[in-house]
Amino acid sequence: MKDLMNMMKQAKAMQEKMAELQEDVKAVEVSGQSGGGLVTVTLRGTGEMAGLVVDPSLMKEDEKDILEDLIVAAHADAHAKLQLAIQEKTQQMTSGLNLPAGMKFPF
Repeated sequence: MKDLMNMMKQAKAMQEKMAELQEDVKAVEVSGQSGGGLVTVTLRGTGEMAGLVVDPSLMKEDEKDILEDLIVAAHADAHAKLQLAIQEKTQQMTSGLNLPAGMKFPF
């Protein structure tokens, strides 16, 4: 019975940590760049694009394909940084919980 109560306490603590983690992730903002900083994409923790900055030198009709590629590359860079930031926050939040090996968050 004591083990069951201990498991219930751990489950409640995990639930509280997950709620806190979700709020923390929402507040994260990361920026990715491409073209040596000519294009910058900013993403929020929810994955929503918060901003796009394009250097005016790229605003040429004959360089449309280059600009599109740079935007995609900047978004990919920001997305990778966002995933890393979420992973780091998750590790920080779950470090005090005695989770089984190999258990990954968020589920």
